[in-house]
Amino acid sequence: MGRLDGRTALVTGGARGIGAAIARTFAGEGASVTIADVLQEEGQALAADLGTRVRYQHLDVTSPDDWTAALADTEGSYGPVSLLVNNAGIVDFGTIEEQSPQSFRRVIDVNLYGAWLGIHTLAPALRRAHGGAVINISSTAGLMGYANLGAYVASKWGLRGLTKTAALELAADGVRVCSIHPGPISTPMTADMDDSMTAAQPIPRWGTPDEVAAMALFLATGATYSTGSEFVIDGGATTGSMILTETDTEHG
Repeated sequence: MGRLDGRTALVTGGARGIGAAIARTFAGEGASVTIADVLQEEGQALAADLGTRVRYQHLDVTSPDDWTAALADTEGSYGPVSLLVNNAGIVDFGTIEEQSPQSFRRVIDVNLYGAWLGIHTLAPALRRAHGGAVINISSTAGLMGYANLGAYVASKWGLRGLTKTAALELAADGVRVCSIHPGPISTPMTADMDDSMTAAQPIPRWGTPDEVAAMALFLATGATYSTGSEFVIDGGATTGSMILTETDTEHG
């Protein structure tokens, strides 16, 4: 018996990377899952691989009409949605001076407005499901600053704040809202980055999408006394980069 038997989940950015790992994990625990993404070929292939209780739905998270259609189609297929994972995200590098206003706005629209639009659209469905959970995939960039990532950092800090507001507004309906803050995770988005990103961490390696999915499963099933909270999965990156050895402590 799966931990998500009888539950229905909608996962944005679900065609690959972290979203695909969450879709796979949720389906493996018995949930009916809509993989919502703009990557049709990859999304359809993943859905076909995961079985008859998993479907692909085209969703541009910045489109209110797409959200309305995704919700209607999901509920029509599986019943009320009790799990929403706002995972869709993009990144664009450049200093604040270099980045164009159009690029900045696009990152904010996908990463932050898209998540707001998802909660805005699905809140009635979560009530119809008599409670559930919203899981927002933020980042360590929602806990600290990174040079050359102004739009991304702003969007992920914003998503952290949105999580807390949604948690307050939906608590009376039995809906929990939490954010996950991954550090360096090996995905298509990070494929061009090298191991210097992780070398100074207490756990000096890249994380995997499956490790983030395990955290999402915990929030969907076990974290029944947590809402408005941040869950960090970053190899210890945000704890600081200095690790003292026994030799270091001997010399005080």
